[in-house]
Parts: sequence; C-alpha cells; structure tokens
Amino acid sequence: MNDEDSAHLLNLVRELRDEQGVTSIIISHKLNEIAEIADNVTIIRDGATVGEMFITPETPLDQDELIRKMVGRSLTNLYPDHESNKPGDEYLRIEDWTVHHPLDQSRVIVDHANIAARSGEIVGLAGLMGAGRTELAMSIFGKSYGSHISGKVFVKGKEVSLPNVQAAIDAGLAYATEDRKVYGLNLLQNIRENASMASLEKMSVHGVMNDNIERKEVEEYRKDFHIKCNSIDVNVGTLSGGNQQKVVLAKWVISDPDILILDEPTRGIDVGAKYEIYEIINKLADEGKAIIVISSELPELIGICDRIYTVSQGVVTDNVAKNGFTQEYLMKGMTKEKEVVAR
Repeated sequence: MNDEDSAHLLNLVRELRDEQGVTSIIISHKLNEIAEIADNVTIIRDGATVGEMFITPETPLDQDELIRKMVGRSLTNLYPDHESNKPGDEYLRIEDWTVHHPLDQSRVIVDHANIAARSGEIVGLAGLMGAGRTELAMSIFGKSYGSHISGKVFVKGKEVSLPNVQAAIDAGLAYATEDRKVYGLNLLQNIRENASMASLEKMSVHGVMNDNIERKEVEEYRKDFHIKCNSIDVNVGTLSGGNQQKVVLAKWVISDPDILILDEPTRGIDVGAKYEIYEIINKLADEGKAIIVISSELPELIGICDRIYTVSQGVVTDNVAKNGFTQEYLMKGMTKEKEVVAR
C-alpha cells in the first residue's frame, strides 16, 4: 500500500470512529500510521505484551520509546549510518525496455524504460502501485513477466540475452520477489533447502548435491545475517517474517550475483528486522554489488539509496541524485503523465 492509499484508509477509519463510534484495531509496522491514527498502542514482542502507550493531543506518540519497546533496545536512527562509496563500474544498463501485458498484448506495462546501476551503488525505484516497477524487474530477470518484450540489457558493458531465469542467474543477476511466502520460499522445506535453492549447480559435484558444501554455505550466511533459529534444518514456515526475509536474501547472495534486485525487501516486518535488512543491503553494496531496491515507502528509499528513479505509468520519469531526495520532489515524478523518458 502506498502513502496515498494509506491516507485514504486512515481517513476512513477516522470517520468510522468520529461519526459512528466504531472501534478499530489496526495492526501495522508503519510507525507513521500508528502515530497519526491511534488513541493507544499495545506493543507485542515474541508473542507477549511488553507495553502500552496512551496518546492524547497533549502527549503525542513517542516513536523512539515505541521502537525501544518493539525491539527491546534503543535505535537512534531508523536507518543505519552508511557512507556511500564512490560508484564503480557500470554493472547493469537497461535501454529502451518495453513490456506488454502477458494476456492483453495491446497494453504497454513498461514503456521504453532506461535505468542503470553501478558497482557499490544502491539505486531505488519509486512509484505508486501499478506503476510498473515490479513488472520491470521481473521482465529483466529472465523475462519472468510480460510479452513482446523489447530493448537491450547490458551487464558489465556487454549486451546479454536473458530469455529465462537460469540465463539471468548465470549472467550475475538475482531477484528477491516482493511475495516471499508465495514466490520467495517453499514454506514446506527447511532453511537449508530454501537457502541453497538458487545455487544447486554451485553446490553439486558431478550433478550430485554435496551436503557438506551446502551446510557450510548456508550456516555461514545464517550467522552472517543473524537468522534466529535453532538450526538450518528448521522449517522456514516457522520463522518470523523478518527471518524469512533474511533467508530469501541468503538464497540469492549464496548464488554470488553481481546485481541484486530487491522488491519490497522489508514489507511486513518489524522495525528491528528492517534495520538488520538495511545493514545487510549496505554490506552487500560495500562488497561491490549493484543493488536495486523497489519500495512503496518513500522514507525507506530516501534513507538507504544513493540514487532514485521515479516511475509513473510504466515510464521512468526522473533520475534523482541523493542531494535531491525529498518526498515532495519524488512524488512529482511518481505522478507525472506519460511524456518524459529519463536517460
């Protein structure tokens, strides 16, 4: 849900409360929504109530205190400090990329898009729901979405053909889907099996999976990403949303990509887990990987990105440098009519 949709929903809840006396219970990880609408807040951590906060016009919500109660410690900043590296070589360039709807081939979903990402750079894609961000990412990643796809893809300066997902992986791309429970993970399998899923060839010897290699790789990333579990043989469906998201990231990082496309990487997880995901993203950028982040939360993109492309109606409308990051300016690009193609 984007900011505009969120505002409409909160207005509806407010009207139900003020005009009809309806009591509403809202469960949300978005602290700005809680601060705007709630009369009181109950904080739950690890299945137990850990605190309550009452809000009045005279005593607005103390978000720092709320975060402390949620994560069990203080966070002085919602986004970790990160000194951006000077971007390196261009790792990914998309030129004149056009994608039609898979069923209604007369509908253009992505319209002559041009984007690029360099080594060590975190690049954001900002747009309203339905703008075509996910469709752009999926179509690049082995033509996982769309029909009549045209345009050029360059990886490390060389034009490549990515007709399927395996070709995209072989070219050094990874795509972490926005829906981890449906497309990102097999909830019936354990952490080890999920995390190794994109690297079967890498972990095989003469076509046979090497259990020792698999366990060593997955255990290393379990520790590195601070995945909270008893062992890598635990069913991934039993993990919290934040830990499931870390398994999705581990799955793709183990495949050793040069370019990671992260679609809504913090959707539906608490503020503490979000912070840890941001730290992982920063670390991957520091290692020289090119990161593309799709998010419906503008503060998140502003907090972690080095550059942001705005997308409206399938068109890339602007390429905004970090010193131009404001929600107001980005929203202009996200609502622009189909007329400008940024290069």
